[in-house]
Amino acid sequence: MEIERKYLIDEKNLPADLESCRSVLIEQGYLCRKPVVRIRRQDDDYILTYKSGGLMAREEYNLPLGAEGYAHLKEKIDGKLISKRRYLIPMENGLTIELDVFYEPCKGLLLAEVEFPDEASANSFCPPAWFGEDVTFDGRYHNSYLSR
Repeated sequence: MEIERKYLIDEKNLPADLESCRSVLIEQGYLCRKPVVRIRRQDDDYILTYKSGGLMAREEYNLPLGAEGYAHLKEKIDGKLISKRRYLIPMENGLTIELDVFYEPCKGLLLAEVEFPDEASANSFCPPAWFGEDVTFDGRYHNSYLSR
């Protein structure tokens, strides 16, 4: 189960020590949107993902995919290929903020995601002061929509 909240971030509010955080370069495309079937290259790892319906909580299955399979499926994506740098920012409570800085075709968009062990934790979450609007339930900010 993937349980996550999403927040818009204003570039003026980024953490000062962001560049000291671990980060990965992500490229991803969507083969299907209902259900979500996604391919992703994350640095040198390739992943095929299935996600069920839902905005905050949904089933997610990740399967390893080789570079050759990724290249083959990349030609079949529906819509645009998304690329972004994801910064992994540890929080005091053991959670991690995944801050996505998007490149073309969504350049300028900054989204933070936090994944939770259960829905109660997600519902009681108090975001850091630098987070902007909660867009968890706004489908326009889910990557499958952004890739259109």
